[in-house]
Amino acid sequence: WFIQNWYYLSKTEAEIKALEYAKANGLDVISVCPNLIIGPLLQSTVNASTMVLTKLLKEGKDLEENKHHRVVDVRDVAEALVLVYEKPEAQGRYICTAHSIHVKEVVDILKENCPNYNYPKNFTVGEEKKEMSSEKLQRLGWSYRSLHETLVDAVESYKKAGVLE
Repeated sequence: WFIQNWYYLSKTEAEIKALEYAKANGLDVISVCPNLIIGPLLQSTVNASTMVLTKLLKEGKDLEENKHHRVVDVRDVAEALVLVYEKPEAQGRYICTAHSIHVKEVVDILKENCPNYNYPKNFTVGEEKKEMSSEKLQRLGWSYRSLHETLVDAVESYKKAGVLE
């Protein structure tokens, strides 16, 4: 499966190399592994994650695949990184995900809160993904924002950055 997606493969390989280096040099490594990261931008340029939402807002396709995504707010990822750094009991690998959703659900939330965009009209059945849990991270004290807050704040920041023009 990883061979079919070079991005995921590169992330996995980088983590493996970091763990090997740490073991060989007596270092502790903690991995925080987020899924699709969305939310407000710090920069004015568009990255791959931003494009996922901007395409839904602007393209207005007649037919969109109702893909299954696991998403997390960029601010929640930052908080997770600080948390594992500050907690002495933190160790190993942490999945950092907040919401398991389909594209149509995202569009429905966006339409309700940001109605003046060119959304997809219809949806086809999309591939389901295996569920993942951030329970281990939550046991350290991590929590996450609502999907509504993440999406609305993301769109507002895209507007301010001129990304939606």
